[in-house]
Amino acid sequence: MTVALWIVNGLLALAFAGAGVMKLVRPREALRTSGLAWVEDFSPAAVKLVGLAELLGALGLVLPLATGIAPVLAPVAATALAVTMVGAVVVHVRRREPVGPAVALLAVSVVSAVLGFVVVLG
Repeated sequence: MTVALWIVNGLLALAFAGAGVMKLVRPREALRTSGLAWVEDFSPAAVKLVGLAELLGALGLVLPLATGIAPVLAPVAATALAVTMVGAVVVHVRRREPVGPAVALLAVSVVSAVLGFVVVLG
C-alpha cells in the first residue's frame, strides 16, 4: 500500500505543483486568456493565494513521507487539497463551467487522504 500511496501522491503533487506555480508566476490576465476564466471573479492576490495553497499542498503530499518527519501531515495535506477542490467545484458550478478536472482532482485527493491515513496510522 505504501507504493500505491507514493504513486498517487506523486502524481497529485505534480498536478497541484504545476497548477500552483502557474497561478503564482503568471499575471491574472494571462491566466484568463489561457482558459482560466474564473480568475475574473477574484482579485490578483486571491489567485496568488490559491496558487500558494496548491503549491504548499503539493509539497505537503511528498515531503513528510520522504523525510519521515511527521508523515501524518501527508494525508492532512491531501485532505486540505480536497477541501480546496470542493471550493473549485463550487466556483465552476456557479459560473456554469466544466467541473470535470476539479472533480477528478477532488476524487484523487480523497483517495490520497484515505490511503495516507491507512498507511501512516496503520
